[in-house]
Amino acid sequence: MFLDLKDPWPPAPPNRQPEPAPRLTPRRQRIVVVLVAINLLMMLIGPLAGSSVIDGLVHAFH
Repeated sequence: MFLDLKDPWPPAPPNRQPEPAPRLTPRRQRIVVVLVAINLLMMLIGPLAGSSVIDGLVHAFH
């Protein structure tokens, strides 16, 4: 396949002012913080819970 580096497609858009990035409302910021905190907690607790379940199964069938 041929890649033409001199004539990129699609053509560049005309110069215009960039739109401002959307802002999070305080409620949505709080939701994001809670979700991140839950994920971090699961990252810490998950391996411990998973290893104890596997350890229990090993001891149950050993």
